[in-house]
Amino acid sequence: MKNMYDYINETWKRYYKEKPEEYKQYLIKWRREPRILRIEKPTRLDRARALGYKEKQGYIIVRVRVSKGGMKIQRPSSGRRQKHAGSKLISGQKSKEKIALERAQKKYVNLQPLGLYYVGEDGKYVWYEIIFYDPAIVKN
Repeated sequence: MKNMYDYINETWKRYYKEKPEEYKQYLIKWRREPRILRIEKPTRLDRARALGYKEKQGYIIVRVRVSKGGMKIQRPSSGRRQKHAGSKLISGQKSKEKIALERAQKKYVNLQPLGLYYVGEDGKYVWYEIIFYDPAIVKN
């Protein structure tokens, strides 16, 4: 017997496979938003609840955008060499999820991460939602 969150999960999977036009509109909207954005409610309620999210004071959801593509930027081939040439922006050893988590933690220093999950991607970016909780309010 399935519970409500199984049906939400099936709906989510079916949504971005059968209705790519509507899904693409979300991605276009998200691309115009800031890189790190606090949102009111999780986009994927089933994943958020599985990771421990509760809709009460002390829990927040943050959507983070991470660039896709090659990890290394080519060094300049001519002219002077800049000290910060931009060739070491993203380490090849780190996953996109870890990069997203580090960027969000830099902005929300006093909060502890509970988990993160994939929300979407297009040709240029990948989006993750990270669940944070305030240890002063929530006793885990």
